[in-house]
Amino acid sequence: MFPIRDSVPSHSVPVVTRALIIVNALVFFFELTLPRESIEQFFYLFGFVPARFTHPDWAAVVGFPVGNYWPILTHQFLHGGFFHILMNMWALWIFGDNVEDRMGPVRFLIFYLTCGVIAALTQLFMTPDSTVPAVGASGAIAGVLGAYLVFFPTARLVVLFPILFFPFFFEVPAVFYLVFWFFTQLFSGAAALAGPQQVGGIAFWAHVGGFIAGVLLCGLFIRRPARRQLQPDEYPMEWAWEQRRR
Repeated sequence: MFPIRDSVPSHSVPVVTRALIIVNALVFFFELTLPRESIEQFFYLFGFVPARFTHPDWAAVVGFPVGNYWPILTHQFLHGGFFHILMNMWALWIFGDNVEDRMGPVRFLIFYLTCGVIAALTQLFMTPDSTVPAVGASGAIAGVLGAYLVFFPTARLVVLFPILFFPFFFEVPAVFYLVFWFFTQLFSGAAALAGPQQVGGIAFWAHVGGFIAGVLLCGLFIRRPARRQLQPDEYPMEWAWEQRRR
């Protein structure tokens, strides 16, 4: 199932969501300018390689900079191909604006990066010996999906479902889509541990960790409505209301 649009209108301009999409696109176009040998080195230096942190002796022999933890953040802005970045940025576009609406731009940016960090650490915990660089914004976006599930449980999605090469469009509850997506990542992650050669190089555990982080942490980042400053003639009425509430 491929999401096309959701039923939740946005009430503000998603500044950070758009900025993240632009930054990811700019970094990807920079990747396209690099020769094949340089792009591989670029991914190893700025992508997230679990063994780099769990096996420091190996990392030193290979040539990784000592004490450099920036890849925990920088890997979130690298992508391995057009399909990779298009899928990630489309999901961020569909779900990010509404979550940013509820959090505000600054809180949303901190939340987004935090989920990406937790996603990387989850992948590190589950695959500590991996020497393959993990790249992509999908861990952070998984956190956005988790927050969307909490904030908008009654939302609906229009999804594309191809049947025998024919596109069919359905409207489904967002809860169904997001829960289904989460369990596919969980089962795929378990399959990857059993036989990684059969499921490819997708960091499924990063998706699982990011999604759970989004569900658990989103309440800490929600924007509270600002309380209007009272005028002098309103204080007696406010005092009387507070007394009644007690």
